[in-house]
Amino acid sequence: MRLPATEFGLAKLVFKDIFPIVHRELDYWEERANSIPNEELRIQAKASIAHKTFHCEGGSILALIAGEKKNQVIRFIVAYQTISDYLDNLCDRSTSLDPDDFSLLHESMKHALDPQAKLKNYYELREDQNDGGYLADLVRTCQEVLQALPHYKEIQPFLFELCGYYCDLQIHKHVIWEERVHRLQAWFQTNRNRLPEGMAWYEFSACAGSTLGIFCLVSYAARSSFRGCLAKDVRDAYFPYVQGLHIMLDYFIDQEEDRIGNDLNFCFYYESEKKMIDRLCFFLEQANLDVEKIPDSQFHQMVNKGLVGIYLADEKVAKQKDVKTHVRKLLNQGGFRSYFFYSICKIYYAMSKKSKANRVKNNP
Repeated sequence: MRLPATEFGLAKLVFKDIFPIVHRELDYWEERANSIPNEELRIQAKASIAHKTFHCEGGSILALIAGEKKNQVIRFIVAYQTISDYLDNLCDRSTSLDPDDFSLLHESMKHALDPQAKLKNYYELREDQNDGGYLADLVRTCQEVLQALPHYKEIQPFLFELCGYYCDLQIHKHVIWEERVHRLQAWFQTNRNRLPEGMAWYEFSACAGSTLGIFCLVSYAARSSFRGCLAKDVRDAYFPYVQGLHIMLDYFIDQEEDRIGNDLNFCFYYESEKKMIDRLCFFLEQANLDVEKIPDSQFHQMVNKGLVGIYLADEKVAKQKDVKTHVRKLLNQGGFRSYFFYSICKIYYAMSKKSKANRVKNNP
């Protein structure tokens, strides 16, 4: 199993072999979303695909680990990430703020990781109901891919663990505003003995909010040569620091829009901007150390440094003076590889924006 050893090789494979498959899968789910009977569910499903495509693109880079099985793994990653983004939209835009509703919705993410799980009506506790089978089809797609994995049983406990963290986070952070921080802090205390010393509650929340560990485990489990004893090593390599780096970068570039929307943002809880940037740099450093303990460590380090460039290249950054001032320090921490992916993604985002504008112009 030979993975790209250079950023140039990785970029070539990503744009040539990964993104076209991702977009083909997303086109299918977008078509399914367009046919959802309920207006609110249809709006949120379409919005999650239209505005969060890069989540599926970024996550699918890990499918390279699966080698010849990468197409099937991308199918899983796109479906699972689409569930995540869709439910996040439903919870963000919810008028009920009901933790039981959020919990039931997110049972779909747990069922998607268990080929033996029986599906249910995940919308039972909310007014909007009829999605034309959209969510159920996403879940079944994930189940089908996992059912065919050579080493699914070895990774199953760790998939369930990481999914449990993710679902708990989504419930706690979407309840009424006055309860969110208290619930997240209490949840952190129940998990504190499993975490590195010095990690704050808002950092743990960020670590819980990523799907990268799940994608990495699934990609390895697609290999016929994968040894089950490595499953825990992969979990430990990605949780907490790789996942935390991923989500803290996401919150870092969303600060302005979260202030405007009065949304919870974990970057707001640092005592100073300097502390926030120092911790982001530490997360990157620790993430690179952790992945040294698993196969293909250079590939994983390249992905970690690429994450920095990918997020900082987002057009949101240029519009935020406070955020923009810290870009150079973060890119310096990632070195040449972060700068490389920063430059490549700047071009890619600009081309994608132009292409989207042309499609809208030609199809009013």
